Amino acid sequence: MKLNWVEYGLEAFGLGLFMISASAFGVGLFHPASPAVAAIPHPLARNALMGLAMGGTAILNTYSPWGRRSGAHLNPAVTLTFYTLGKVTPTDLAGYVAGQFVGGLLGMLVAGVVLSPWISHPAVNYVVTVPGPVGLAAAFGGEAVIAFILMTVVLACAARPKTAPYTGLAAAALIALYIPFEAPLSGMSMNPARTLASAVPAGSWTGLWIYFTAPPLGMLAAAVLRRRRRDRHCAKLHHDVRYRCIFCGNLP
Repeated sequence: MKLNWVEYGLEAFGLGLFMISASAFGVGLFHPASPAVAAIPHPLARNALMGLAMGGTAILNTYSPWGRRSGAHLNPAVTLTFYTLGKVTPTDLAGYVAGQFVGGLLGMLVAGVVLSPWISHPAVNYVVTVPGPVGLAAAFGGEAVIAFILMTVVLACAARPKTAPYTGLAAAALIALYIPFEAPLSGMSMNPARTLASAVPAGSWTGLWIYFTAPPLGMLAAAVLRRRRRDRHCAKLHHDVRYRCIFCGNLP
């Protein structure tokens, strides 16, 4: 029943930073007053740049001191998946999920103050993730599929000593690819805490249930396929022996 407050706080900090980054790049790439909109008129190109920006933010979070300490889940669906694999205790599951939701919302509120009034413009709208014009079913399927692929790659990379150090890079590469190509379906969330963080200040609740169900289901499906392998890796995306690990008991 030990409470690992430092790790919970670092998860909050990491997702808060992700939301601030998403907001800043969202304003810079999509607000009509931004020079980028005139210089890069095609939305797909700007979405590709957004993907690179968020992939880079994911790399920063994973390989930073705070990410090396907490494991850089930054996503309740990721933590829940590791819990079902027996790599996270119930207490840490609750602490991580609470930290992620609180941190994401606080980060979004900070972004709302710093980037006001641009972030509230309809072209940015607090970088909400909502179903696209194809409909709810397509959004649900898109979220489930990209979550399944991401967790499959994460678990496969983490299970092999040669590829384990590159797990965070592989996840970031997928994020960078998903944003330009899957975002038209669902906004590309894969993260209930990330979606709620944008939904609260935007007052946008369209299809919210999708982002609380599809990503966990997709990731849990990936875990089911890996469970029989009994992988020995812990629940960190990047395990650095210089940092304490609450999952496998490593003490530097």
